[in-house]
Amino acid sequence: MSEPAAPTPRTSTKRVLLAAPRGYCAGVDRAVITVEKALELYGAPVYVRKEIVHNKHVVTTLQKRGAIFVDETDEVPEGATVIFSAHGVAPVVHEEARARSLKTIDATCPLVTKVHREAVRFADDDFDILLIGHEGHEEVVGTAGEAPEHITIVDGPDDVVNVEVRDPDKVVWLSQTTLSVDETMETVRRLREKFPRLQDPPSDDICYATQNRQVAVKQMAADCDLMIVVGSRNSSNSVRLVEVALDHGASAGHLVDYADEIEDSWFEGVFTVGVTSGASVPEVLVRDVLADLAERGYADVDTVVAAEESLLFALPHELRRDLKARSGAEPEQLRHDPAAAVDAESLH
Repeated sequence: MSEPAAPTPRTSTKRVLLAAPRGYCAGVDRAVITVEKALELYGAPVYVRKEIVHNKHVVTTLQKRGAIFVDETDEVPEGATVIFSAHGVAPVVHEEARARSLKTIDATCPLVTKVHREAVRFADDDFDILLIGHEGHEEVVGTAGEAPEHITIVDGPDDVVNVEVRDPDKVVWLSQTTLSVDETMETVRRLREKFPRLQDPPSDDICYATQNRQVAVKQMAADCDLMIVVGSRNSSNSVRLVEVALDHGASAGHLVDYADEIEDSWFEGVFTVGVTSGASVPEVLVRDVLADLAERGYADVDTVVAAEESLLFALPHELRRDLKARSGAEPEQLRHDPAAAVDAESLH
């Protein structure tokens, strides 16, 4: 009896499929530059509440330049400057900062601020708000803090069974901006089975960058023997990219902060390697991964383009005001075309 034939590989030559878009989104770009500009303007140290974005390399780099990351505002000396991270904070944090006479710069991503304002509006109308997100994630904590008496956190589809509301005719769902689109829609489907009159948010809460990065991975995954996602383990959108890859056909998937975390054992029988990065990952880390793969024989790189991104956000108004006072002119805008930048207020 003959041996069964070995599975046919997806391709017989080593190659890399590189996702586009990947890496920094507009909100992360804005937040990181906010810390950089604050250090230039005010001098070190500048305090940052929580990690400005969820990326180990970014945080370490800013620490070396003089940023001090703290967990709470009471760790900041009275009268000092503190920057709020891209994930947003609850109103009580602003109150705590005022009580300590702190100079605050709010680097909350405008797309997160949009969700905060939705929460306030629906709470004012006395809705029960079902906030789909990961319990304890900084963004969820900040959004829930806008209307704690009206918000119930729903941590994925399996949590729906535990949800109770006061009035099933006045219930709406909102979501964390960095979730898996597919899992969120499954959670919404189950919520709507339980609460048929469930209302949708006025606009999509999962951010454009999260969705675009997931779409790119979906297009690549079935062709990949291995998917490498560059990102930190506390980055929700990076973790989701690994899950999406595995759910859509990748044989294996791994999350790495740096190229030196890549292991030899991952490459047995691997011909096609997919590479992408989370929305808080600088491109230099992706280039390091591609260089590592090239040394392993994966030098042929094909880019998979899922979308084009051009959205930019203006810097926080507190920082723009101080930069203008120092220079007499509006500051140079982010890393791209100044004319393309969107002021955060225009989204609300």
